[in-house]
Amino acid sequence: MNIKTRFPPSPTGHLHIGGARTALFNWLFARHHGGKFVLRFEDTDQERSRPEYAQAILEAMKWLGLDWDEGPYYQSQRFDLYRQYIDQLLEEGQAYWCQCSPEELEAKRKKALERGQKPKYDGTCRRLGLGPGPGRVVRFKIPPTGSTVVDDLIRGPVAFDHQELDDFIILRSDGVPTYHFAVVIDDLTMEITHVIRGDDHLNNTPKHILLFKALGAQPPKFAHVPMILGPDRTRLSKRHGAMSVLAYRDEGYLPQALINYLVRLGWSYGDQEIFSLQELIEKFSLENIGRSAAVFNPEKLLWLNAHYIKSESPETLASLVRPFLARLGVENVDEGYLRRAIETVQTRAKTLAEMAEMLLFYFKEPDYDPKAAQKFLKPEVLPALERLAGELKELPEFSNEELLEKLFRGLAEEMGLKLKNIAQPVRVALTGKTVSPGLFEIISLLGKERVISRLKRAIEFIKSKEA
Repeated sequence: MNIKTRFPPSPTGHLHIGGARTALFNWLFARHHGGKFVLRFEDTDQERSRPEYAQAILEAMKWLGLDWDEGPYYQSQRFDLYRQYIDQLLEEGQAYWCQCSPEELEAKRKKALERGQKPKYDGTCRRLGLGPGPGRVVRFKIPPTGSTVVDDLIRGPVAFDHQELDDFIILRSDGVPTYHFAVVIDDLTMEITHVIRGDDHLNNTPKHILLFKALGAQPPKFAHVPMILGPDRTRLSKRHGAMSVLAYRDEGYLPQALINYLVRLGWSYGDQEIFSLQELIEKFSLENIGRSAAVFNPEKLLWLNAHYIKSESPETLASLVRPFLARLGVENVDEGYLRRAIETVQTRAKTLAEMAEMLLFYFKEPDYDPKAAQKFLKPEVLPALERLAGELKELPEFSNEELLEKLFRGLAEEMGLKLKNIAQPVRVALTGKTVSPGLFEIISLLGKERVISRLKRAIEFIKSKEA
């Protein structure tokens, strides 16, 4: 069998975690089997669908590296095709026109509820033999007896009694096909072999299988993936800290970290946590998708992102962090200097945005953190800072960290101070903060001119407070 999967987002918003995981599972399944992956947009909701959302979804897919073999298709461009299949079902007596108004349907629904029955359509127009007309819709005939079994590849067989289903609408009164109909025609004509989607679609699947059978076609195989929940076990939403894929990109997450995290939301391979993309393609299978809901953990994602930042080369990180530095007003930086600076913060940064913040003092004179300045830039450190500025000015070699440390220790001893009593004020003078990469590492990289300039600035700052 030539495997073919699809990802059909609605362009009514950005691509979020749940949709991205669905896309990833379909992509991995197709790639694992040497099959094809189709991208299409379910944009029949013409009021809410927006071209800019379609573009944002395409951008997110490309950033994640989820390439597609066919598409993107747009349902809004396929209405003629849908209409041909509607006509076929009408001609074969498997669908019918319905003239019941929304008010009549609401009245029927209320009566059914009052009688303790399921509020489904009662089939009023089923045998009237109506044709098209203003306000009329087309409904699909559900077989009155029997059941439809969904042989789910994750859950196993799930049976649905036909008496629980009603004759659902396949063509609205405005001539637009419904989701249930368009999705079946798309899967049929695109020869989709496997439908992998969230288990919130499971109740729709018997309708889709019945439509396939009515059209004389073999339904694809279905796999319904458990939902993603927030830490409080409710359906994942923005309030749990979940963002759109592009928002994660803009906050400085790496695509490989997000891919690795998404795949582990519901899929496992032993105890392994870290996977390369090639490993995922080799090892992915539906059998290893769990039946219980996955819980979204932002801290785990952040940990994974920090892991991938640590594992990346400074050369690659230099190109990735530049846009984040640009946001902070730092542009046209020397490549070699940037790479060396990255090496000093690479093991500490959890995101590219955080890395850019950590790097900022290498390129701009820092603003002093008020608490740090109050604690360490005090009059009593003036003599040490002035002596240090003078001695560093005479130092011929700035790249030797051992020599720098020796100078600091010698000065501290001579002035009867502990090393930290000099080191911390110097750290604040150079970086604006009390926490930074190693002090001698910083001094070596900043170079003589910047270091002495910043020490003099700190000296002036302390004197201005005294005045």
